[in-house]
Amino acid sequence: MITIEVWSDIVCPWCYIGKRRLETALSTFDGAVSVQWRSFQLDPSTPVGDPRPVGESLGAKLGLPQAQIDGMFEHVTQLAAAEGLAYDFARARTANTFDAHRLLHFAKAHGLQAELKERLLHAYFTEGADVGDQVVLAGLAATVGLDEVAAKQALADGSFEADVRQDFAQARAYGISGVPFFVFDQRIGVSGAQPVEVFEKALRS
Repeated sequence: MITIEVWSDIVCPWCYIGKRRLETALSTFDGAVSVQWRSFQLDPSTPVGDPRPVGESLGAKLGLPQAQIDGMFEHVTQLAAAEGLAYDFARARTANTFDAHRLLHFAKAHGLQAELKERLLHAYFTEGADVGDQVVLAGLAATVGLDEVAAKQALADGSFEADVRQDFAQARAYGISGVPFFVFDQRIGVSGAQPVEVFEKALRS
């Protein structure tokens, strides 16, 4: 059994692309594999409860004109499309993802982490969902078979905060400063949304 730990964030466009490329590599691999999703926040300082157009926010943060931001979005949208993903940055809104990461640990405890991870990414990049809102998050959890009331309670009472912070600490211990970051059996690290061939090589190593 190969264990793959993936540090990523729900609002990271390269993380969704990297996820698809890993899945493509896994589709032709005949060995047993366990994929575990680990928490990482690209920007922990993102305000809670204040969603803003992501293009506007990124432009202000980087000090870049909107035309340049739009060009960046167009480039990554094309790369995502090549992986079968439909990004809509015009609908995307900023979100603090700490609660979403807690919810992913809640989902893991119920055997549905992979399903929720995919649902959250799709909701953010394609549907423009506010993945920083606890009510929205609980509703998304319900769509993959999790109990919505239990999800709301877990989000409200701070459950799984320690698990998220442990993921953060492990990322620091590994020296991870950007995501996605893939760790194969705690031996091989793959940084970024690498080509499928890179993941195939890591699986064979």
